[in-house]
Amino acid sequence: MENKVPQQINDIVGDNVKKLAQVFPSAVKDGEVDFEALKEELGQFQEVGSEKYELTWAGKKNAKKIAQEDVFGRTLKFIPEDSKNADTTENLYIEGDNLEVLKLLRQNYYGAVKMIYIDPPYNTGKDFVYNDSFEMSGEESDLAEGNTDLLGERFTVNSKSGNRYHANWLNMMYPRLLIAKDLLTDDGVIFISIDENEIMNVKHLCNEIFGETNMLGIIANVNNPKGRSDDKYIATAHEYILVYAKSESMICWYGFEPTDEKIVKRYNKIDDEGKKYREIDLRKTGENDLREDRPNLFYYFYYNEKTGDYYPSRDGKAPDGYIQIKPQREDGREGNWRWGLDTAKDNLPSLIPKFMPTRKVWGIMEKDYLEGRSLVKPTSAWTFKDVNSERGSEEFVSLGFDKRVFPKPKPIGTLYHCFDLVLGKRSNAVVLDFFSGSATLTNALMKYNQEKECNNSFILIQVAEKCGGDSEPYKAGFENICEIGKERIRRAGDNIMSKHPDADIDIGFKVFRTADTNIRWNSLMDLGQIDVNRLEFTPDLVDFMPDAKDVDIVYELMLRQKDVPLSSRIEQAFGGGGGTRVLTFMRIATWFVLRQKSQVN
Repeated sequence: MENKVPQQINDIVGDNVKKLAQVFPSAVKDGEVDFEALKEELGQFQEVGSEKYELTWAGKKNAKKIAQEDVFGRTLKFIPEDSKNADTTENLYIEGDNLEVLKLLRQNYYGAVKMIYIDPPYNTGKDFVYNDSFEMSGEESDLAEGNTDLLGERFTVNSKSGNRYHANWLNMMYPRLLIAKDLLTDDGVIFISIDENEIMNVKHLCNEIFGETNMLGIIANVNNPKGRSDDKYIATAHEYILVYAKSESMICWYGFEPTDEKIVKRYNKIDDEGKKYREIDLRKTGENDLREDRPNLFYYFYYNEKTGDYYPSRDGKAPDGYIQIKPQREDGREGNWRWGLDTAKDNLPSLIPKFMPTRKVWGIMEKDYLEGRSLVKPTSAWTFKDVNSERGSEEFVSLGFDKRVFPKPKPIGTLYHCFDLVLGKRSNAVVLDFFSGSATLTNALMKYNQEKECNNSFILIQVAEKCGGDSEPYKAGFENICEIGKERIRRAGDNIMSKHPDADIDIGFKVFRTADTNIRWNSLMDLGQIDVNRLEFTPDLVDFMPDAKDVDIVYELMLRQKDVPLSSRIEQAFGGGGGTRVLTFMRIATWFVLRQKSQVN
């Protein structure tokens, strides 16, 4: 049985061809796309002229090409000294350019991420965008992109005065979202926070990548109820959250628990058992509320005021001593009920005949109980107090940080409400944020896991943006933004456990950092592939980079496998040191063979 580890991490084009073959088998022959056959499958529609409705910009084709290019000679290096509970945690914190990291993770985490939340640069004219020309030197990149490299890093300031202001931002976002879609599970959902600067462009971008039919909605997240004082005409009080599913037909969508103050106060009545309820009219309102619209939903209730007896019937004649009650609209016309006759008979104890003095008619009210109430469908306007941007700073400071260390971190509540909609009370879901900033997502997820008694894991990705020597973060001891994020995770986890010592949640995380490969792939046989079954007998086939460590080699090989998460525990069965290199690869070979057998069985 062959078991080879390729130098190439991803085969994106090949994967896309396989997807096409699943939908249109006749259009793929011997692994090649027959474009004429594909046109036939699509009804041979021909574009009129060269114009069509689409979002395009300078550099779009190259951005798509970048998304399909693999990453060669790079890997993720485990940083044990920065990690916490590394032997038991399922969580990952990865330092590096997020496009490079997403490509490195794509094979290993393909279709494994339940939810993605990102808060990318809003393109305000002062934000950074990434330079995705990984193979270019700084000077070559400047010449190709027309940008000035900042301190030799892979990101530049995207000024509004630039001719390609919006294009630069789109070129950054497009390949990242393309790869992010591959990481989502079939029932996965992505949330994107954005403001008015790029709301229209990111919507068009997501319509193209995820499909317009998979847009679940756009939320106006009211994070500044008083409005921005520096706005010239209208004080902006909100930003947006775009919500897209990988496949709308596959998602399992939850809602909010009915704990909101505005909802709970409506339940202003208490029954004999002390349960809260509200009264809602059984008469149907809105469309199709006339008797002739739904004749089967028109019938009468008969109520005896003296005895309290009442029952539904289609008989139009009231018995002696009974009041006839029918569904009657405000304009006097006959309407219909929300329930059918049989349902009304089966649920009589939850109905109340009631005289409505304002309209001077009798009606039937339903007892709607708070306990057992179905989850609340989210509205497109979030006015929750915990999404206010001020809460984000307060939460950050409560962990012992100076608020100047990281201005305006996202509030925990914003992420928490997103989890409510996608995770419910499930466990074992993976949540990803590849613009992780101060690591608010982790703070929110640990809180969510503790309160919901579930256990979901995170992957955070953040480029190590340097803190200037005269900046407040640097003065506080943080050399780059990743140091802030990792420290917040440590403090947030410890804070939760100090308050809830019995909580069964994962507050650890493994740290990885992008690095050069540990293996001289060009020296390997079979066009750059390691045949792990032969390593035990011919270990000299493998040539390593100087000072490469066994554990780093193992992780690099894991990146090239499907469904072998980097959170997997690695045990060293024999002694350590360079002298055990052959034994290490014997163990790797055995491990891969055993794993493949377990998958077959």
